[in-house]
Amino acid sequence: MSDDGNTPTTRLLTLLNVSAGKSLKRKQTFDAQPPSRKLNTRSTSSTTAASAVGLQEIVTKIPLTRESEKDLPEEDNAGEESGSEGGHDSAEDAEDPYDRHFGAKPVHLTTAARDTVDNRRWNSSTSSYRKLGSLFVSLPFESSLEPSKDSLSGILQRWRTPFLERRTTLPVDVRELQDDILSALSSYRDLYHTQTTFDKAQCTREVVSLHALNHVSKKRRRVLKNNERLSHAIKNKSILPEDVQDQGFTRPAVLILMPFRSSALKWLDALMSHMLPPTFQIENLSRFRKEFGLPEGTIDKLATADAGTYPLDHVEMFKGNIDDSFRVGIKATKKSLRLFSEFYGSDVILASPLGLRISIEKEKNFDFLSSIEIMVIDQTDALTMQNWQHVQFVMSHLNQLPKESHNTDFSRIKPWYLDGHAAYLRQSIVLTAYETPETRHLYNHLLKNVTGKARTIRRCAPVQVPEGLELNFVSFDCSSAKDEPEKRFTYFTTQMLPAILKSAVQSSNTAIFIPSSLDFIRVQNHFRKQELSFAVLSEYSSNQDISRARQAFFNGKKAFLLISERFHFYRRYRIRGIRNLVFYGPPDHAIFYTELLSFPFLDQEVEPSDVTCRVLFSQYDWFRMERIAGTKEASQLIRQTAV
Repeated sequence: MSDDGNTPTTRLLTLLNVSAGKSLKRKQTFDAQPPSRKLNTRSTSSTTAASAVGLQEIVTKIPLTRESEKDLPEEDNAGEESGSEGGHDSAEDAEDPYDRHFGAKPVHLTTAARDTVDNRRWNSSTSSYRKLGSLFVSLPFESSLEPSKDSLSGILQRWRTPFLERRTTLPVDVRELQDDILSALSSYRDLYHTQTTFDKAQCTREVVSLHALNHVSKKRRRVLKNNERLSHAIKNKSILPEDVQDQGFTRPAVLILMPFRSSALKWLDALMSHMLPPTFQIENLSRFRKEFGLPEGTIDKLATADAGTYPLDHVEMFKGNIDDSFRVGIKATKKSLRLFSEFYGSDVILASPLGLRISIEKEKNFDFLSSIEIMVIDQTDALTMQNWQHVQFVMSHLNQLPKESHNTDFSRIKPWYLDGHAAYLRQSIVLTAYETPETRHLYNHLLKNVTGKARTIRRCAPVQVPEGLELNFVSFDCSSAKDEPEKRFTYFTTQMLPAILKSAVQSSNTAIFIPSSLDFIRVQNHFRKQELSFAVLSEYSSNQDISRARQAFFNGKKAFLLISERFHFYRRYRIRGIRNLVFYGPPDHAIFYTELLSFPFLDQEVEPSDVTCRVLFSQYDWFRMERIAGTKEASQLIRQTAV
């Protein structure tokens, strides 16, 4: 019985009623299964050998689980996952972080913990790591737990050995970073890593993928081990074991979200790094590389360009296939990865938020997300430059009760799934180069792991700008985040822009950088209404439009140039002719601030005194201001604004 008084049986009957209307669509419908088998909760201790005989005929017709011998390759049922590896018995399993967190009776899943999480009454402290730095740890319970010293203590031997062998060639700082991340993940707490640099991104993916593969292997090992126990009990006409709740509603357990197809290739490489030939095989690998790489005959201008032609972070972000609509299932067996497996037969799903949303809306089904136990969001900073609503859409469909049964053996489902508490146990791993209000909101409000969560703490130094350049930070009063866009627009149009137009120097050769796409459209409409001379560079501009706008601005035919942050994110053009810079808001990418301030000096004989710069900000621009002005200076500026 669950903590809130709702029994798993009540949840189960509700689910059966919902799915009954669609049961005729399946070859083997749920209603066709003998109720005595499906509704058996194994709660009666007086089960006799005779009852086992009566069930034997049923069991021969119904798979013991979705991961039965019929469903898996032969090698998937041999030895390792059935319990031979590591020799874990029930006592050892009780100390395994996997069983403590995802077992039938999770240690921390209590009514008090759920209430604490829902009301955000976390107990917070800091923990120190070597390369991760300080973590701000939030727990729904009082604890003095220290980070695990042995980062590989919970990793199965099949993954640990090749991982250790491969690490011998890595630099010390990379090994320490990987140890820190594994240590933070080993307790199954959520991790919000806010300073994932592109040079450390792949080694981070490798340890996160190791954690995910280890999780999938342990889950399957429990399932196959219980299959053997049930088969053995039936064969020997003995009492059926009761402690076999070992699965969710559907098979997919790991979801990895990313922005581009090229990112999916990097994640596949990370997964494959733990599967050394000839022990492991990758099925459909050539098809994956064909569909997720560049089309045949295409030349990647970013990858082939001379060093320095494009910023290094831009090359790392956009080289390869940058299509943002895709989803693919991966089935992990004992000796292989099967790519392009059907979603309901997959262990891992790689997808972009857009691709997953299109799939859900087209099929009108998202049951494959009902049992996700580990969710990874990679390159979250890039996802905020796409459409954050797609991420929110996916998050809203995670760990919901399914609409259909999908031939599930409900006697094997963990009770907390039936109680609808899966979201309180899902481990979320969010990797980003920097924080935004959207990502912090996700961390604060959508991550509800009762084992706790942690985010990295960073202190920023001011970015480098051309020496001698005068920077003016202009604040405006705003006491409500809801009113902030309107207050910003009003201040800009009534205070800042009129002052610029009155100045003979600033009323021409002025570039206005606008972070928000909505603000960009609003300012553009205002300029058009005021019949000002301006050109536009947005993410929707064609190559011809871009060339025309840049030339008109450089030649002085257009006095103002409106630049959206998304345009600069995707294009990274060097723009000449700028003498005055106005930041309608601080950029999300601190490096954009440095780049734009360097553009005036692309032209010859330009002195710092010839250039003006204004940055419009409010107290709600804290994350952006911290990255460009530095933590200490930004604190002072924001404090003055809030007074």
